[in-house]
Amino acid sequence: MAEAVLERREQKHENPMREIRIEKVVVNICPGKPGDPLERAKQVLTLLTGMKPAERRAKKTIKEFGIRKREAIAAIVTLRGKNAEEFLSRAFSAIGRKIKASSFQDGVFSFGIKEHIQFPGVKYDPKIGVFGMDICVKLYRPGFRIMYRRRRRNKVGPSHRITKEEAINFIRGKFGVEVV
Repeated sequence: MAEAVLERREQKHENPMREIRIEKVVVNICPGKPGDPLERAKQVLTLLTGMKPAERRAKKTIKEFGIRKREAIAAIVTLRGKNAEEFLSRAFSAIGRKIKASSFQDGVFSFGIKEHIQFPGVKYDPKIGVFGMDICVKLYRPGFRIMYRRRRRNKVGPSHRITKEEAINFIRGKFGVEVV
């Protein structure tokens, strides 16, 4: 009986629809102030990703922080495909190829980089300064489209969802990252 279960699990891994892929990588820098700090954060994102960042606006006014509603306070870039994999490889080398297991959730994981100058090949520029960033990665399997399509939308079955352990094994195998 146990052998049959193991055999079925091995067959699942041979199925191309069970292959885990990177859907997107979202890189976010939030200086919290509009104007010059935000423009410098955009320069950093352009330097690291090669793409033009989008601005994110404040949802509400917070007087203590000096933030007004609908004021641009953050810059964000979404990477997909080969660009996402190349960026992730560089980001993992910036953090020493170690990530906490608590950073993982079902099919999603996030980590932060304290200083953008930790990236290999990036030098300190006094005109720009130093920025930290958040990196969020979403994993998927082929067939997840049924959640998002307009017509005949449906749920993804529990056996097809990506568990925390599967995400950890994927990152270990693909990028050689140590999960502690």
